[in-house]
Formats: sequence, C-alpha cells, structure tokens
Amino acid sequence: MNQETIVVVDFGGQYNQLIARRVRENNVYCEVYPYSKALAKIKEIQPRGIIFTGGPNSAYEANAPKMDAEVFELGIPVLGLCYGMQLMAQSLGGNVAKADTKEFGKTQTHFETDSLLFKGLPKEAITWMSHVDFVEKLPQGFEKIAYTDNCPVAAMQHVEKKFYAMQYHPEVLHTENGTAMLRNFLYEVCHCTGQWTMANYAKTAIEEIRTKVGDGKVVLALSGGVDSSVVAALISKAIGSQLTCIFVDHGLMRKNEGDEVEQAFANSGMKFIRVDAEKRFLDKLAGVSDPEQKRKIIGEEFIRVFEEEGRKIGAVDFLAQGTIYPDVIESGEGDAAVIKSHHNVGGLPAVVDFKGLIEPLRNLFKDEVRQLGLEVGLAEYLVWRQPFPGPGLAIRVMGEITKEKLDILRDADYVFRDEIAKAGLDKSINQYFAVLTTTRTVGVMGDFRTYDYVLALRGVTTTDFMTADWARIPYEVLDKISGRIINEVDHINRIVYDITSKPPGTIEWE
Repeated sequence: MNQETIVVVDFGGQYNQLIARRVRENNVYCEVYPYSKALAKIKEIQPRGIIFTGGPNSAYEANAPKMDAEVFELGIPVLGLCYGMQLMAQSLGGNVAKADTKEFGKTQTHFETDSLLFKGLPKEAITWMSHVDFVEKLPQGFEKIAYTDNCPVAAMQHVEKKFYAMQYHPEVLHTENGTAMLRNFLYEVCHCTGQWTMANYAKTAIEEIRTKVGDGKVVLALSGGVDSSVVAALISKAIGSQLTCIFVDHGLMRKNEGDEVEQAFANSGMKFIRVDAEKRFLDKLAGVSDPEQKRKIIGEEFIRVFEEEGRKIGAVDFLAQGTIYPDVIESGEGDAAVIKSHHNVGGLPAVVDFKGLIEPLRNLFKDEVRQLGLEVGLAEYLVWRQPFPGPGLAIRVMGEITKEKLDILRDADYVFRDEIAKAGLDKSINQYFAVLTTTRTVGVMGDFRTYDYVLALRGVTTTDFMTADWARIPYEVLDKISGRIINEVDHINRIVYDITSKPPGTIEWE
C-alpha cells in the first residue's frame, strides 16, 4: 500500500489535516510532515505526489517557511494550495505581492477545463478563498488555468513538470467540486490507482502484527471505546489467544459503563481482565486541576497498572493501544504545536516493562477506524459507540476531581445522552456529552436560594474529528434535557449549551 503514497507538506495552515482526509477519501494513502522535515521523508519514500498546504505567512518574507528548491527537481508531481501556490511561484522565479483587494470566503471562479486538474468539471464554480497576497508574475513555463474578478491567477500549471497550484482551498466543502479537483490531481496527474481501502489495510495490519509478535504475548489497553475495541478485534484475528485485554476501570467512566464494557467482551472469546483501580487513580489526581497534568498522571498510571497485570500474566512482550492519527497530531509530534496531550501519546513514561508498542490505528482517522471495525467483524453497536477520551471524565470535570463531582457529572451526562437517543438524534450528532464546570451560580429552587454548579452540554457534528461544528439540537429537546437534569441531579442549578466549533475550540473542554 505504501508504494502509492502522497506526502502532505505542512506549512501551518488551518486545514492541513483536512487535506489529508480528503486524499484518503479518494482511496489514496497520505502522511503529513512539517516543511522542515518533509524533504528527507520525500526522498526516503518516493511518493507518487506532493501537496503543499496553506499557511499564514507571506512567501516573500525573509522568515517565511520554505523548502529547499531540490523538491522541484525530484520528478515528483507537486500541488500547491494557497500559501503552497505562492511558495511554488516565488521559489521557481515568479513573483508574489500583496493584493489591492483581499479575497475571503466564497468566490466565483472561472476555470480552463482543458487542464487535467479540472477535467470533467464545469467552467465556473464557487471556491473558498482566504488570501491577501497573489501571484503577480508566473514562473517560466507556467500558465494560468483559473481566475476570479480580483485574482488574475487563481490556479496555474506547468504541464511538462507536473506542477499544479490553486489559490483557493479545494479541501473545504465550501469549494464546489473541490474533492473532484483533488481526485484529478491524484488520478490524472499522479496516476494513483486507489489501493488504500480498509479491506486492504486489515490484511496488511494482521500480517504485520503476526510478524512483529511472533510467539510473544500482547496486552491491550481496552477502554471499551471504538478505537481500543477495533484494536482488540484486529489483534485477536492476528494472534488469537496470545492477546489479553485488560480493562482498567479507573473510576472515570460514564454511568454503568464499566459493567457494559465487561458484558460486551464476556462472550467474545478474548482473554478479558477487569481491574478495579478507582481509588488508585483518584488518589493520584487529588488536588490536580491542570488538564495537561491530569492527562500525564492518567497516562503514567495506566502503564503502571498494565505492567503489574502483565507480570501476573507472565512474560508479556508488547503493549497494544488504540492510538489514532488525530491523537498523534494534536499531541504535537515533530515540530507541530501541542494542542493537548493524549494520554496514549504524550502521557507515556520513558521507561516501561514492555519490549514495544503495537498501535495498528496510529495512522488512521476516526471514520477509517470505524470502517476497519466493520471489516474485521466487530459488532455494529461497538463500532458506532460514542467516542470517549482515554482520560475519561477527568477532562470533563473542570478543575480538581472528586468522587462527588464525578457522580454528579455521571448522572447529568446519562440524562443528556438518554434524551438525545429518545429524540432520535444519536446518529446525526457525532459526539455529545456533559461537562461539569468550576463555575457556581446563584439560583432558586422551591423558594430557597441555591449556589451550585453550572453544567455545560456539548454536541458536535464532524466527519473526521479534526474539524467540527456545534450540533443544532432543537430547543424543545434542550428544554426537556435541562428540566430533567435540574430535577433529577443534585448540585446543578444552571445549564448552558456550547456553541463553539473546532477550530477555534477543541471538541473536549480540557
């Protein structure tokens, strides 16, 4: 599969992971690398094509992120997007300047449909622009293939060298036919054949796990969530009884969830161990308010528990985890900024008892994980289960964590999820949960003054969990949820609904 790879070069744009997602939706594998490390990787793996992302800088500035011009001498097709187009033009002898008129948002655009980039597409469409600079002078050998009223070069190409570029963002849904344009680059220019499917991935991953493990033993950090459940099914297919699933009940689960997880795997044929570690985790988290510190503590304590359980099993060689690509990206791998440390990435201590890690989902997005789960025969109710963070409710209780706060949140979250399901919204809202804030407000109940917690409700719609929009839950449903929580859950006297998209917010609050 990896013989047909696209490298996405990250120049700091807000849609970079979305570009990668769009490439994979077209059944082509891709990986994202920061511009400072990309050239070495490109030489190593010899990809079918390269995509330069957007970014906030101006290509003509001295400190703007750049790549060595050698990238244009490798004989590999390159597609530049937004800043990527301007960088291509500036690097190859063209000129980039500040535009008299900025372009932001939906823009009518005209195309030269003889270009392979626009093959089979209409001559006019709306594109999503976001730029203050423009290509003032084309590099030698390039020609204009798109324009707008305010941007004379909205796309350009050098057919012989297979260099293409767009000033707009084809990866966002606002650009009409944007995915088709990316597909034309992948298939018409790079001659990809679409080998990246979860059926192919499952076969390859199973073989790789068998080869790596040999006759060794593996323990899996099983949370009962989508990611770790898919890993369990995949590794079980690869090595059978050599796998032991360890479910650490850290006391940070949703209401009744520990029992539900145990029941789900009771008749799976897998070795399953449940460890009651609530007191141990709560003792470690006592007095801790900082979310990054919470994540680090939980990550390390997870490993300590697995080591102890592994010793009981005897001679365990590998630890398996449900780490996925967004976890790695958000945890700031390489030069990327740390958005938030995921307990299974940034929280791992340097020294563990295992020979190594097995992370078969590390390069997959969430929707790919679900597809893989169906491929390996995982039950649909597990595949479509609500996403739940590894640190659990520890990052949904703001500030210091106590058993009392956790129980309050558990009861409120249960009501929220119950009413969403009753309203038939559980399939259309990709993730929904409650957050217990540190804020207390004055209220009145039964003519008495109260001073209790504010509860926040969060619901989002998303395709890849890298970007998300807040869910438009009907007012009457929110009204019913609010009434039930206030009446059924003690110590909450005010409820708010989070209407923040990602970005600028993350899906979780901490």
